[in-house]
Amino acid sequence: MKISARNALPGTITAIKKGATTAHVTIDVNGMSVTASITNEAVDELGLKVGGAVTVVVKASDVMIAVD
Repeated sequence: MKISARNALPGTITAIKKGATTAHVTIDVNGMSVTASITNEAVDELGLKVGGAVTVVVKASDVMIAVD
């Protein structure tokens, strides 16, 4: 699949927390945690599981970074 996003970060899923409609998927990217908010339906359709390998694609005009 060809995408125009320039920031593609390979990582491993460390947690999936489903809510009423939205899930928070936490991914370990070289020791840093990135959390994506996606629909529960997308989690199921993509077959996302803790321990699974994924690529985080960042495509946004604004990105907020929180430092722990």
